[in-house]
Amino acid sequence: MKTYRILVTGGSSGIGFETAKTLALAGHTVFAAARRVELMEPLRKFGVTPLRLDVCDEASIDACLLEAGAIDVLINNAGFGYFGAIETVPLEEARRQLDVNVFGLASLTKKVLPGMRERGFGRVINVSSVAGRVPMYFGAWYNVSKYSVEALSDALRMEVKPFGIDVVLIEPGGIRTDWGIIAAKHLAESSKGTAYEEDALREAVVMDRGYTSQLLAKPSAVTRAILKAVKARRPRVRYLVGSGARSLVFWHAVLPARWWDACSRVLAAPWLVRFANKLK
Repeated sequence: MKTYRILVTGGSSGIGFETAKTLALAGHTVFAAARRVELMEPLRKFGVTPLRLDVCDEASIDACLLEAGAIDVLINNAGFGYFGAIETVPLEEARRQLDVNVFGLASLTKKVLPGMRERGFGRVINVSSVAGRVPMYFGAWYNVSKYSVEALSDALRMEVKPFGIDVVLIEPGGIRTDWGIIAAKHLAESSKGTAYEEDALREAVVMDRGYTSQLLAKPSAVTRAILKAVKARRPRVRYLVGSGARSLVFWHAVLPARWWDACSRVLAAPWLVRFANKLK
């Protein structure tokens, strides 16, 4: 099996941590990057090299790539979700989410492309989300960031294909990580004392309970899709994985817009909150 030098961002927890570990065990030379290097120290026993990286800091990107050297496969996994009504989410938080999820991803990608082009081979794997294809209630700014990742990836794929570089999108649905718990916390914080508080707090409860239940897929589901994208001679453009991913995309495509809107608001229904509380 051919092996590669791989850089995984967001490697300190969840999908990134699991992916770095799995790729290293498969024989690849793997660098896991995140701001909190100490959280990645356990990866060393699997042969992973932890590196400090802030994707919003160009100097940090340069230092990380200098240490990692030539990269064959870049896995852009770093990102976070800040939920809340458009009216109530502070614009500085919206900008920060776009800085990490979109501009940070773009900055790092731009830095590795020249080397890939020179070698005539490379693979950029962007971890997007089903939220990049389906709008979510109170998830507007997260949707904006992931829709942007989708568009950026599609455009980049056309640009770099002549140089032997593939661009792949991983689109997880519900995955049991701390992402949803943090997003729910942000939703509750941004909505407190506002006109949206009642519905937002109910949805925050549903999100928190859902992401701590056994109903969602494990991070390993995403890792398997990434491993397929790394190994494939000709990887697919998109990999939809995780709980509800395919069904959400299907129903959003076939339902009238107002029907979809009504279905999305069900997440804030009192009966669903009562059900979600039973999952804890």
